[in-house]
Amino acid sequence: MILRIFAVLVFAFAAPISAQTLDTSATAALVVDYDTGAVLLEKNADTPIPPASMSKLMTLNMLFEAIEEGRVDMDDTFPVSANAHGYPGSTMFLETRHDPTVRDLIRGIVVLSGNDACIVVAEHLAGSEGAFASRMTERARELGMDGSTFANATGWPAESHRMSARDLVFLARRMMDEFGEYYPFFAEREFTWNGITQPNRNPLLYSSIAGDGLKTGHTEEAGYGLVGSAVRDGRRIIFMVTGLDSTETRTNESERIAAWAFREFENVTFFDGETPVAQADVWLGEDKQVDLIAGEDIVATLPRGQADEATARVVYDGPVPAPIQAGQHIADLLIETPGVGTMTIPLLARSDVAEGGPMTRIVSSTGLLASRALDNLFGSD
Repeated sequence: MILRIFAVLVFAFAAPISAQTLDTSATAALVVDYDTGAVLLEKNADTPIPPASMSKLMTLNMLFEAIEEGRVDMDDTFPVSANAHGYPGSTMFLETRHDPTVRDLIRGIVVLSGNDACIVVAEHLAGSEGAFASRMTERARELGMDGSTFANATGWPAESHRMSARDLVFLARRMMDEFGEYYPFFAEREFTWNGITQPNRNPLLYSSIAGDGLKTGHTEEAGYGLVGSAVRDGRRIIFMVTGLDSTETRTNESERIAAWAFREFENVTFFDGETPVAQADVWLGEDKQVDLIAGEDIVATLPRGQADEATARVVYDGPVPAPIQAGQHIADLLIETPGVGTMTIPLLARSDVAEGGPMTRIVSSTGLLASRALDNLFGSD
């Protein structure tokens, strides 16, 4: 998890990485490499749009947070109100006589996209769906999801119910990073409740692209959408598409985009986290230089075959005055790749460097005075 956070922080490009151009019929789309956070494709990614049932990821986020905070337990049972039982749209087939557990409700939302299950969760956690939607919006702002506003817990069409593609991909990553214990629910292909077995609507689970989640969505206003994840040869991508005209188009476009992302890009490790990248000069220290390391592996997502075109340089203000502590930010490594941009990685001191004794100060001061004298005579160049 540390490596993923590190890579996301430093791999900050203003535009997607260049590779073979891919056009998509989706009205909004975003494709991101999970390990590095590199954006491979985006289209209207920050525009708030109707998310349909994909917004159920936020409902799940609220429930998972409640579990992690100890406010509810997986074996707790929630009552089913008449409002939940009669809610229109996709359903888990809950009845007021039922007492589903939290585990049942998670599966009802993830696998069956049950609107009734969402209402049960909303009413239990906040008293009403309206209050729950307000809490969802408030929490979205806290998480930095500025493109999201929620009017309900289900994704039912509402003028004020909006999410951006970037926020949906952020939530998908959050499902894995923060709530990985529950992520296997997204790979379940069917769930039986009330004697009725229903399949998971996520086409990635039945595809050759090795998809393992997350959530589909469809309304007349939103069209057909999907926020999904796929893994190939140890590399994961997360993507979102929406505004498509049919389930078939959604399936085909999702498979095409995922195949393109795996085919056209690769993850390249430039440096091992503990291998010295460079050395920095030290002023008035027991050692004259200190090794610089990244602390974490330096990994970048690049168009295939472009790793050899990358150049690197180290930038710092030196010499660095002692004392120096191991892990202290000393310099920055700038890796530049044509058509990609600049990747900036903080470099850290590999070890402590103590202040030198009196003799070190005398020698260093003498050297500095001599250098200044030469500069005055011959110029600083």
